[in-house]
Amino acid sequence: MGRGVGGGVIMVDEEFSIVDEGEGWMVVNKGAPLIVHPANGRNDEPTLLGGVERLLCYDLVNGARLSMINRLDRETSGIVLLATSKSVARELGRAMERREVKKFYDALVYGWPEWEEIMVDAPILRQGEVKESRIYVKQMVHDGGRVSVTRMRVIERVEVMGRKLSLLRVEPETGRMHQIRVHASHVGHAIVGDKIYGVDEAFYLRFIESGVLDEGMMDELLLPRHALHASGMGLVTGGVRYDWRIELAEDLKELLERGVSL
Repeated sequence: MGRGVGGGVIMVDEEFSIVDEGEGWMVVNKGAPLIVHPANGRNDEPTLLGGVERLLCYDLVNGARLSMINRLDRETSGIVLLATSKSVARELGRAMERREVKKFYDALVYGWPEWEEIMVDAPILRQGEVKESRIYVKQMVHDGGRVSVTRMRVIERVEVMGRKLSLLRVEPETGRMHQIRVHASHVGHAIVGDKIYGVDEAFYLRFIESGVLDEGMMDELLLPRHALHASGMGLVTGGVRYDWRIELAEDLKELLERGVSL
């Protein structure tokens, strides 16, 4: 690997930009709600994988192999690391398994935490394993779950249209499904716009059925997607340190700018 140089109705747009690239790897900034790869057998919507494949079509014809090293939920924006060769994919995959890849997120949450920094050490499992769940993918904190640890630090507290919101810098030490969203809700500060772990999970069920967020839902959610942004990643491999940072996503930045900082 070479040296890194850091640096209403929901409409899906094939939106991503290159953050950095080198021999056998690429870092991109994924927009939301762009899905990473086709899901449920569907091939009729744009995906990050499809967009990168078209961008690298010449390289792929000449032997490049594309692999996603980390994945983000549809509604999570930010950094995605890809390998463009088998050897680099193996190298980065081992680094992920050894937890040598550090990931940082920005999260806009409801309320003003009483703490400035907190470590949430709360195991997580799929809710349907222990009780009835209307949403198959929904996770929950449970003593029988897998070890899950998340560090959170308050960056800014604002008031937007009479609603108290806070910007958090988040560092997950483990990588469970929906971990940051579950832990944020667990400590009483769900992520803005989260339809599963936020105000009411019925919002998610209504949205899945209709594909539309009505005015009442938007008044509660404030955003049409959950306000989680993968803003940084770092790792050391092959004796080289990589450190990538990107700015806060525009929709989250715009919501913050509508508020009064306290």
